[in-house]
Amino acid sequence: MQPGSGSSSKSDRNLVEKNRRMHMKSLYSMLASLILPQDSKANPPILVLLDLATTHVKHLQERIEELKQAKELLKGDNNRTQKRKRGAIAPVINLRNFESALEVNLISGPDKKFMLHEVITALEEEGAEVIAASHCTVGDMVSYIIHSQAISSRIGIEPSRVDERLKKLISLNY
Repeated sequence: MQPGSGSSSKSDRNLVEKNRRMHMKSLYSMLASLILPQDSKANPPILVLLDLATTHVKHLQERIEELKQAKELLKGDNNRTQKRKRGAIAPVINLRNFESALEVNLISGPDKKFMLHEVITALEEEGAEVIAASHCTVGDMVSYIIHSQAISSRIGIEPSRVDERLKKLISLNY
C-alpha cells in the first residue's frame, strides 16, 4: 500500500458524501416548493416537511378515489344501464364540508324530478350563500355542483341538516 493512496480514497469518499448531501438538500428544497404555500418564507425542518408531504399525498389519494367513484356514477355499469332501460335512477347526493363552506354534488338521470332552484332555496334557508353552481351532462346523466359558504362564519352551516333536507326534497319529488 502506498502512503498517498489512503488520503486519496478518503477525499473521494468526502467528495461523494458532499455531493450526496447537496443533492438531498436540492430535493428537499424542491419538495418544499411543491408542498408549502408560495408566499411562505418559512423553511421547516425536514421531518415536518416530510410529514406535510405525506399528508398531502394521502389527501390526493382520497381525492382520486372520490373522482373515480364520481366517474363510475357517471359512466355507469351494465346493471345501471339495464335499470335505465326499465325505469328511472334515483338521484345521488354528496356533501363535502370545508369549515364554513359546503359543496353539494347532485347526480341524476334524464328524468330529474327536482328543480335546481329548490335545492338552492334549501341551502339558503339553512344559512348558506350560494357562490357558484355548475352542471354537466354526460350521456343521460346530469351532474350539478353547487359551492356555498356560511352567511355568518360564527353560525356556520350544519351539513347533516342540509343533507337531510336535500334528501327529503328529492324523495318528495322523485
